Amino acid sequence: MIRAVGADLVEIARVRRLLERHGERALRRLFTEEELAYALRHQDPAPSLAARLAAKEAFQKCWPEGLAWKEVWVGMEGRRPVLRFAPGLSARLEGEGFLAHLSLSHERGHALAVVVLEVRAPGAG
Repeated sequence: MIRAVGADLVEIARVRRLLERHGERALRRLFTEEELAYALRHQDPAPSLAARLAAKEAFQKCWPEGLAWKEVWVGMEGRRPVLRFAPGLSARLEGEGFLAHLSLSHERGHALAVVVLEVRAPGAG
């Protein structure tokens, strides 16, 4: 059963300005090593970073408590983006039967993320 849906749209130019102003410090504060390794291998990392910021914000709209930037991040399973969580949050999600689904897109000036937070039915694997 779907418990919550969150969506967020990030302007890619805003991420470029953030990188120009704060550079490495902003990257290390907002993104995990896994996210940086993925985004920084692109000639223009701003769209990928914007999509990852959007994913963090979209998940936050589904979750009732505040989170630090690096408690939720985007990993890759093949070509498919997936949400990953810090150990404490991961244990809570699993313990309460939650699954998080993620879709990302970026085009020209914006990056979009949609998160669906699903709760498994009792007895479901």
